[in-house]
Amino acid sequence: MQIAITSFRNRVLEPNERISEVLFGLIMVLTMTGSLSVADESQNEVRTMLIGAVGCNIAWGIIDSVMYLLSCLAEKERDLTILRTVRQSSDQQTTQQLIASSLPSVVASILQPSEFEAIYLRLKQSPNPIEQQRLQKNDYLGALGVFLLVFFSMFPVVIPFLFFHDADVALRVSNGVAILMLFLTGYAYGICVHRRPLLTGIAMVILGSLLVGLTMALGG
Repeated sequence: MQIAITSFRNRVLEPNERISEVLFGLIMVLTMTGSLSVADESQNEVRTMLIGAVGCNIAWGIIDSVMYLLSCLAEKERDLTILRTVRQSSDQQTTQQLIASSLPSVVASILQPSEFEAIYLRLKQSPNPIEQQRLQKNDYLGALGVFLLVFFSMFPVVIPFLFFHDADVALRVSNGVAILMLFLTGYAYGICVHRRPLLTGIAMVILGSLLVGLTMALGG
């Protein structure tokens, strides 16, 4: 068993992570386009909104990417701490709880005490773990993926403002695109979590609309 702590997953980003980042990007840009409904909807207002939408999603994409990296590092350090504690502990109940906490709950629930003991012995006999965890290539790729998802998810919503001179028409088309994207995001999430995709898509439209409304109401 190699002691360098690695993630069980092979994907850079899991499907649920991709979906959540697209939803986040949509909410960010919708708070900008939604402001036009109470504005003069002049060309200057549209231009200001477009610049604001791009800047907002770039900023939040960077922030979200940094938070993703910090989360990856925290997860690695947590795994390393559990490993060290297990290797140093001689209490069977404590080691079983620690090992169980590092496994998916479904897996941990079916393991027998003898199997936990076998894992414990393997960990005790393995080489010493590395002293400090570092971010790996996949972590940085994941952060880049987070940024790109947040950033590019805004374009389908703002593109109508580039093609329609009438801001009111552009806003209606933009809102239609946003509703479709929210539905597709929910549909994909429903497939991911094994729920009814159609109902999950509708629920995502409602949830996204509520979150956008809440963000705007709070001055976001």
